[in-house]
Amino acid sequence: MTQTRQEILEQSAVLARVITENRDLAVRCAEAIREADIRCCLIAARGTSDNAATYAKYLLGAQNRLLVGLAAPTLYTFYQSPPRLRNALVIGVSQSGASTDIVSVLKDARDQGALTVGITNTEDSPLARVSDFVLPCLAGEEKAVAATKTYTSELACIALLSAALAEDSQRLDELKLLPGAVEQAMALEAEAESLAQRYSYAASALVLSRGYNLATAFEIALKMKELTYAQIQAYSTADFMHGPLASVSEGFPVIAVATSGALYENLMESLGQVKERGADLLVISDREEARALGRFSLAVPSVPEWISPIVNIIPGQWLAHSLALSKGFDPDRPRALRKITLTV
Repeated sequence: MTQTRQEILEQSAVLARVITENRDLAVRCAEAIREADIRCCLIAARGTSDNAATYAKYLLGAQNRLLVGLAAPTLYTFYQSPPRLRNALVIGVSQSGASTDIVSVLKDARDQGALTVGITNTEDSPLARVSDFVLPCLAGEEKAVAATKTYTSELACIALLSAALAEDSQRLDELKLLPGAVEQAMALEAEAESLAQRYSYAASALVLSRGYNLATAFEIALKMKELTYAQIQAYSTADFMHGPLASVSEGFPVIAVATSGALYENLMESLGQVKERGADLLVISDREEARALGRFSLAVPSVPEWISPIVNIIPGQWLAHSLALSKGFDPDRPRALRKITLTV
């Protein structure tokens, strides 16, 4: 068994820990946010954690009505011109908590008097030390280079904070659905392995979604690039229809995430146009109608839309892992990558 596969399989247990053990901490953090009269939120992250930040941008905007922006750490480390952060919440997301540029964003925020929250798998990290509150990922050591269990645990921490901030007991209860739904999605491994044989020829592909699951599209593309070295590009379907649609030709591989929610019908309309152009379409969905649109499909369990990215990424992880093996690559040791990347 590869280390990557082992860590994919650990995600249900990790999510159960995050939801149970971090709940009181998230409630205390939410209380501090409400008391601070927060008007906006800035999130600093890189790599896989940046995809978690994209999820947070949609979730905190839609469910908590916060104005959310993604930080540009270069403003801190090279231009030395950080933005003013009055009445801001600043969140740093980093599995290792060691990236200098992410830490710089939170350190400056704290110096300006902003409230800081760190989401990290390393509770004694530099990021944790500059955070007023730390939401730990509780994933245990992640030995594989490509992040899997730390990604979904970051999403769970963000979801927990959002529900606590809204004082929404229903959404807090809905989080309890996640371990079981993720466990069901784990059963897609064999189907993903079979599809990997089909797609092992592909040197390039597209991944499409929108809304909360734009983060899922970005993360699937990243995992496939990291593990298979193929040229994979992710788009919001809204952006994709404004030009990039022209790049799709007969037989071009396209992966789409189209699950139940506010954007479902809109996604179906866009994917219909993609199919008309002859794309070799693989649809990840909880809806039979959407799956029927694809030449191939993977059925995920249905959960409330706001937490669906935590479930929908699982088939993407399996696809990336299986494709790496089908191409003869070692998913535990992707070339040119290290577990901790110290950007400045």
